[in-house]
Amino acid sequence: MSVLSLESLCLADNDSPSSAEDLDLEDKWDTDLEVDEVKKTSKDTSTAEIYLQACKLVGVVPVSYFLRNLGTSTMNLNHHGLGPPGGKALAIALVTDMHITNLELADNYLLAEGARYLLEMLKANFTIQHLDLSNNHLQSEGAECIAKMLLDNISIKSIKLSGNGFIEDDAKSFADALANNYRVKELDLSHNQFCGRGGEHLGQMLANNEALEVLDLSWNHLRMKGAVAFCAGLKVNVTLKHLDLSWNGFGNEGALALGEALKFNNTLVYLDLNNNRITNEGVGMLCKGLEANDTLRSLMLAYNSLTVEGALALVTVVKNTPKAALEEINISNVLVNENFVQLLDLTCQEHPSLEVQYGGVGGFIAKKPPKRLDPMKVIQDYLDERKLRLWDFFRKIDKDGTMRVPVADFRKAVQQSNIPLDRYQIEELIQRLDRERTGMVDYRGLADTRKQMMRDHRWQLRKVESRQKKEKQKSERILKTFQSAVEANTPRSSMVMSPGGTKEDSSGPQHFSATPLSSWHHIVMSNSSRYSVTNLSSEHIHLPMLGGSTHQRPTSSPTMRSYSQPNLMDDSPRYPQSKPSSAQGMLSDSNPDVDHTKLSPTANHLTRSSPALNSKQPDTKTKTTKVKKKKKRVDKTPHEQNQTRSSK
Repeated sequence: MSVLSLESLCLADNDSPSSAEDLDLEDKWDTDLEVDEVKKTSKDTSTAEIYLQACKLVGVVPVSYFLRNLGTSTMNLNHHGLGPPGGKALAIALVTDMHITNLELADNYLLAEGARYLLEMLKANFTIQHLDLSNNHLQSEGAECIAKMLLDNISIKSIKLSGNGFIEDDAKSFADALANNYRVKELDLSHNQFCGRGGEHLGQMLANNEALEVLDLSWNHLRMKGAVAFCAGLKVNVTLKHLDLSWNGFGNEGALALGEALKFNNTLVYLDLNNNRITNEGVGMLCKGLEANDTLRSLMLAYNSLTVEGALALVTVVKNTPKAALEEINISNVLVNENFVQLLDLTCQEHPSLEVQYGGVGGFIAKKPPKRLDPMKVIQDYLDERKLRLWDFFRKIDKDGTMRVPVADFRKAVQQSNIPLDRYQIEELIQRLDRERTGMVDYRGLADTRKQMMRDHRWQLRKVESRQKKEKQKSERILKTFQSAVEANTPRSSMVMSPGGTKEDSSGPQHFSATPLSSWHHIVMSNSSRYSVTNLSSEHIHLPMLGGSTHQRPTSSPTMRSYSQPNLMDDSPRYPQSKPSSAQGMLSDSNPDVDHTKLSPTANHLTRSSPALNSKQPDTKTKTTKVKKKKKRVDKTPHEQNQTRSSK
């Protein structure tokens, strides 16, 4: 079945069946309609007739619910089994409908073919604002169709695409489509298959999009590098308010990146991190971001590997941060203890709006039992403090000096001394010194206690240092990946130009020297008046093109996007420093408003790399030539000067 064009969707009024034909519809093909249900107002009847004729043409049974609810703003056709033919008939009918603003078509097995018909319909219908295409098996082909629709459609504000089998590369289609879409406010991409590269593309989408307010990415596979790259886009985003990342497996790596993003993001209000394999360590990293955040109100952390320590860390950061805006914390699966309840009561006195959902009281902080000291080390420390030798301590019972004494005498001597050993430690010491159970203790083994103790101590230190080094390297690697993703995801249109910068030079696209958002975020957020990224980018969005054409493309045009977002890392040769006068004339005619005597932003850098074209350049060259001639005259010898005078 071929893709419908706009002309094929619109049915002429004279092609509509007559009222007599409507009465015989039941005899011509199967239907679940009654004749009385088709009797509506004149306009609704026209839409109904178009739908009935379309169903007849494609060979599907009309949906009576659709005809009964014509004229309403919400059309709920979920779970009706329309299929691609039913989607085509519905699309034909909706071309002329001006009532429906909310169209729900979840679980209708539309496939990419049926979605294509509906998206063709949206080229003519600008009334529908909310579209639900969840669980329709759209796959990658459907993702491409939706991406093309989002590039041109100006009416869709909310679109649900949950459970459509989208994969990694499909995320790039949505990122490209939403980079310049300022209409879509809500996007649902849950229950899909976005992983590492998908997280990178979605992070770029967040960095470039300046309209999205609600994003649902639950039940995907964002973890490790994909989670870090996504958080990098969240760091520079300035519009998102509601974010659902539940059931993704972010882990502690993603929690660290989220903590870094929350230090700079000042728009996010709701964050759902349920079931993301975050431990107490990850919560500690997340709390570092909460200390600097003053907008987040709801934080969902249920079904993670948290204990009382993590719960205490969350409440403590709220208590110690006066500007904290958290009003809801969900840790409903965590059992807390009395200390947590007391701390929560104290925190609620300072933050009355705070509500924490926990599993109940009965948890405990797991403490390791105190490590029992090595009895040989205890004896060695005792002798060192008193500056005694082993033979000095045992000479009363070892009169022969063989360093072997009976077990009973050894036990009695140790018990009668002031060595802090209990009964269990003494027995352990006897077993170590009398391994063969001969009844004689060879206390010469105590002589090597110091060496063994030093070796054990060095081994423990190396073990701790190795573990700390690995953790530090891991954190540094995550932060380095995060920073690289931030630099890659920083939107070209939100670059901050140097103060006093003017419009672009007319010599074509330049290699801008600009400052990314990540370096000026603190300054911007501290001011009462906030920079408008849209206004900032619109000043420099229309760059002149060679050829004298005065036609300016819209922002959504791919050609204009290539000019408005120059590649900062491009190694291609720049424009030559000087141009013929004819080229200057073309450039001045193409954009008369541009001042050619001024440089584009960060003029100092551009002056060294690409000097501006102006009318004073020929004069400068002439003046330089004269100076060189003067130098030649000075270099003449007196004899040559006399010959010159005589010739005159």
